[in-house]
Amino acid sequence: MIQRIQSLFLFLAAACAFGLFGLPFASVAEPIATGDSSIFADGVYNILDHIGTMVLFGLAGALALVSIFLFNNRKLQMSLGRFAIIANVIGFILAIVLFYNERNGMGNQDPDDQLGIFLPILFIVFALLALRFIGKDDKLVKSMDRLR
Repeated sequence: MIQRIQSLFLFLAAACAFGLFGLPFASVAEPIATGDSSIFADGVYNILDHIGTMVLFGLAGALALVSIFLFNNRKLQMSLGRFAIIANVIGFILAIVLFYNERNGMGNQDPDDQLGIFLPILFIVFALLALRFIGKDDKLVKSMDRLR
């Protein structure tokens, strides 16, 4: 049911989460030796460098995508949206912690931010907008039930 605005926001949130599989968080000019840094060994830091970030962002995207089709059960849809936000926030915190742990082994190289660093933030914005509109939809249905 893509004609509802909350479904569009949930789809955009899922696209942000799955977009992280192709877009990196940061990159360096030349790869760092594998003994010094594990996430910048190929010169690019993305979610594929750690299993935890891969699972958490994949879970967040899958929950957002599944909740699109639960339009008949708004309470479950809101719960899955909240869990998706929580998974995304935990994944983003894990990505930041991994980055700062590897910062010591990078030497004098300064990483460049890439587009992927902004996608978890966009995910949160789209998911919160979806939750807001799901709540409005729920209020509307409850008010119509009272009128009957």
